[in-house]
Parts: sequence; structure tokens; C-alpha cells
Amino acid sequence: MPDQTTPNLVNSAFEPIDEAKLFPTEHPTHPPRILLLYGSLRQHSYSRFAAEEAARILTRLGAECRTFNPSGLPLPDDADTTHPKVAELRDLVMWSEGMVWSTPERHGAMTGIMKTQVDWIPLAPIGGVRPTQGKTLAVMQVSGGSQSFNAVNQLRILGRWMRLLTIPNQSSVAKAWDEFDENGRMKPGPFYNRLVDVMEELMKFTLLTRGQSGYLTDRYSERVESLEDLSKRVNMPKATGG
Repeated sequence: MPDQTTPNLVNSAFEPIDEAKLFPTEHPTHPPRILLLYGSLRQHSYSRFAAEEAARILTRLGAECRTFNPSGLPLPDDADTTHPKVAELRDLVMWSEGMVWSTPERHGAMTGIMKTQVDWIPLAPIGGVRPTQGKTLAVMQVSGGSQSFNAVNQLRILGRWMRLLTIPNQSSVAKAWDEFDENGRMKPGPFYNRLVDVMEELMKFTLLTRGQSGYLTDRYSERVESLEDLSKRVNMPKATGG
């Protein structure tokens, strides 16, 4: 029989699964807070139209939605975090419990405008809180030609890197110029139905996880590191007076 011992585990940091934290009896009761980002500054922006349509559906499902306008957001490293648009974006991310990222596909990839927004969101904590870890994410793209999944696949990689709970479903709208009317409203049809599917799923995952996202993203490796840091601080030689 294989050896079942685990001598490499730090027992003080290794915890059994706490089902009470996974299934708490009390849940947040306020409307889920969803932030929507889009990746184009064109006046007739289909990624913005898709985000606005998503917000309408989410609102019908009971969410509180806010949409960030990326116009005026500087390139990463071309300004500091006190820039008004950077501060606005970060405040919205901190406010949110879930996000929708909607980008055009340009040259087979997400747009630079979309990536710039994500690049301004830090992984490091703000005020002791990580801006994205444990929050939900839905990804969408619009294409001028045939259906593609290049951009949503890239957004998934970004979402995983940002420690977001990226939902399985996604939206990819082909020939977007034919899927929205002159007022920017999405026409009925399979692409619209899929968008509704994605927003339903986002709401379900957000409602399921927002009350216990801190526990879901609690990590053994970070507990070990914290114990090591604590030990170093406690055992630090006391400074001697001169």
C-alpha cells in the first residue's frame, strides 16, 4: 500500500475543509454589484452595445450595474494611480462583486483598450483587500466577421491570472454589425439568447460565491508564508542601544 503520510505539510497551516464556511446560513442580501468593462471608444461601439445589453439583463435579474467609460484612461505606466480615470476604475473594481468584460476582436486578439483597463487593476491588495480575487467574471467578444473565440480565450487567461472566478459560459457575437439595430439594441436571435444565458449564469455564480469568496480563495501556501513571516518578526533580534 502506498505511503499515506504527509511529512512535508505544515500542520499549523493545514486546515480541514470547513463546510460551515462553504455553506453559511447567512448570506448578503443587497443586489449583486456588477461592473461592466468594454474595449472600444468608437461612437458606434458594438462591444459597448453588448455590455449595455448585458447590463439591462442583469438589472432585470436583480443586479446593480455600473459601466466604466475607458475614454481618457492613460496607458499603464504613463500616469500614476492618482489619475482621475485610474482612481475611478479602481474604485469601481473594489465596489464590484462580479464583472463583465466585453471586447471587440481586433487583429485576432482583444483590443489594447480592453487590456489597458485590466492592466490598471492591481493584483496587490488595496487597503488590505485584493481587488479581484474571488469575484466572478463573464467574458464576451464581438467580431466583424465569422464567429471567433480568440478574444474570449485571452480574457479567460487574464481572468484566471487576476484570480477571478470566470464562469464557464461565454458570448461571442459574429457579424456584430448585423446583430444590433440603429439604436444600438441587440436584435432577437441565437446570439441574444446566448447573452441572456451568460448573464443568468453570472448572477447564479455571484449569488453562490460572494458570501464565502474569502474562504474559497484562502490558500494553504499563503498561510504557510504568513506563519514564516510571523516567525521571523517574533524571533528578530532586538536592536541594542548605542
